[in-house]
Amino acid sequence: MTRSVRRTRRMLQLAGAGAAALMALSACSSSSGSAKSKDTSASSGSSASAKLSGSVTVFAAASLKESFTTLGKEFEKQHPGTHVNFNFGGSDTLAASITGGAPADVFAAASPKTMKIVTAKNDAVGTPATFVRNQLEIATVPGNPHKVASLKDLTKSGLKVVLCDKTVPCGAAAQKALDAGHLKLTPVSYEQDVKGALNKVELKEADAAVVYKTDVHAAGDKVEGVEFPESAKAVNDYPITLLKNAPNAEAAKAFIALVQSTEGQKVLSQAGFLKP
Repeated sequence: MTRSVRRTRRMLQLAGAGAAALMALSACSSSSGSAKSKDTSASSGSSASAKLSGSVTVFAAASLKESFTTLGKEFEKQHPGTHVNFNFGGSDTLAASITGGAPADVFAAASPKTMKIVTAKNDAVGTPATFVRNQLEIATVPGNPHKVASLKDLTKSGLKVVLCDKTVPCGAAAQKALDAGHLKLTPVSYEQDVKGALNKVELKEADAAVVYKTDVHAAGDKVEGVEFPESAKAVNDYPITLLKNAPNAEAAKAFIALVQSTEGQKVLSQAGFLKP
């Protein structure tokens, strides 16, 4: 065989090997790209499944109305596609509704006692967490014409005073404060929640009411606030929990996280709540 023929055959062998290598490299690249595409797709799918959506139903004490409404709007802004529905009222009434089967995702009560109504029926997930505290204050009509300066002043003859019902946290706290001051008070009416008591003063149907500092703050110039030392004996802890049969548990957990976050605590502090 001539040297020229051998050289030609050698070049063809090298060319064939190179082509085979290129084909193998192309196959690997295609396989890698396909795997990468699958990984990206899987990641995207995981991200999509983690996205929150749907309605979140929150049962919350009436005194949380202003601050929770603000947090609800913030939650919807942070999670497009979600909507927060609130049911505000007396904590005892809300607790009874929950144990009676009312569909809800989150319960925020104005006292541990009313939260126990729910936990005793095993309708809560885990241990409820205290997220804020609240203290009582006297609300009088603007200008405080009856010169109410203390809790004892509410016992004056002829003064129309409103209290929350004793089964409601604000009512139970008011009774604690009265007991601490060794005072007896017969109100003109007992209201089912703190907003009902405050409303009586705003409408001038009552001269004064024992409510929370947060409610006096929220009412602005519609009422005048009067602090009293006995309120320190009746500070309420506010617990919050995810409910066992929550229709939208993931979104509910996210809402609770917002309430407990630095941002949530700032909104609550600005409303007059005390840190837990």
